[in-house]
Amino acid sequence: MAFFRNSAVNRLNLHYAIQMLALSGGGLFFLVFMVKSGVPVPVAFLTQAAILAGRFALRPLILPLAIRLGLKPLLIAGTFGVAAIFPLLARVHGVGPELWAVIVMTSIADIFYWPSYHAYFAALGDAEHRGHQVSLREAANAAIGVVGPIAAGWSLAAAGPAWTFWAIALIQAASVIPLIGAPNVPVARQAPGAFRYARFGFALFLADGWLGAAFYFFWQVALFLAVGSSFRAYGGAMALAALLGGASSLLLGRHIDAGGGRRAAVIAYGLVVALLLFRALSLGSPWLAVAANAPGALVAALYIPAMMAAVYNAAKASPCPFRFHMVSEGAWDIGGGAGCLAGAAVTASGHSLAWAILLGAPSAIFTAGLLTRHYRPPGAAAAPT
Repeated sequence: MAFFRNSAVNRLNLHYAIQMLALSGGGLFFLVFMVKSGVPVPVAFLTQAAILAGRFALRPLILPLAIRLGLKPLLIAGTFGVAAIFPLLARVHGVGPELWAVIVMTSIADIFYWPSYHAYFAALGDAEHRGHQVSLREAANAAIGVVGPIAAGWSLAAAGPAWTFWAIALIQAASVIPLIGAPNVPVARQAPGAFRYARFGFALFLADGWLGAAFYFFWQVALFLAVGSSFRAYGGAMALAALLGGASSLLLGRHIDAGGGRRAAVIAYGLVVALLLFRALSLGSPWLAVAANAPGALVAALYIPAMMAAVYNAAKASPCPFRFHMVSEGAWDIGGGAGCLAGAAVTASGHSLAWAILLGAPSAIFTAGLLTRHYRPPGAAAAPT
């Protein structure tokens, strides 16, 4: 398997797998722990919007550091920064200074981690094997996602937040170990046209941010409330979803690399729209909600390779992958922040979370349109980026 020969990508995927063990145990509980701790649902969504606004405002500050140090030191710093979020989260009890500390720490950690990670993956990966490499990552994450939610749910219920979130922080910090032998990737001091070239990534991530608010943030809170605000039941439901999500991603990655990107995008985002509708209709019944959650990891394992294979290849072909992902991540913050504000408005006005979840459907359709334009049929000219 040729796509396994890239040792740098293998190290990066191993790092990401360990990190996802932490995030599947901690990140999935980020908003629901706030709600359980007394933060009203609309305020929880406003908190997420504030984090995204902070990321957007602070992100330009890391470009000089990236030029001076390269991507690997920023990625390691971001990994430790994400680890520091969880002990702070354990101290949240309603709206107060602890919640503000979480907002600030998360904004800072994210601007170091996510643009660096995506640019690093784009620069080190192989264009001809991109679908395989992304889908392998997502398949591994789905398998790991079976363990994290169950362990975190039971630990929160039995040992409490302090022990649970400190353990998650240590796992997150340990994810730097595979990066020790990985190469650094320099960032050019000047990259004419880099930001203009990133318009494709901007459009995709703008839509994906809005979709992510509905598909992940709103649904996590809705599912948690549907299962009686039980950490154990919520963790079990998330683990069940992860169990179904792995193998299909590998098959789709092969299909994308073989020239089937258009078909993959249509299928994946068609399933996203169908699942959003199912979730919106399920909220009256705990068992229906669990059933609607079950395909979540499977659908994510389909649509993420379809989108990210295109994004990573466009970033690698750009004058500067890091600047490309700075622009893309900024667009995600705009889309995700606007989506969270819309969700907060829906819930604050007394309407069901079902209406907030349905807000994601138009962005899924828009993203599918962008990707089908990008993935040309075999023999056609490449789409302009």
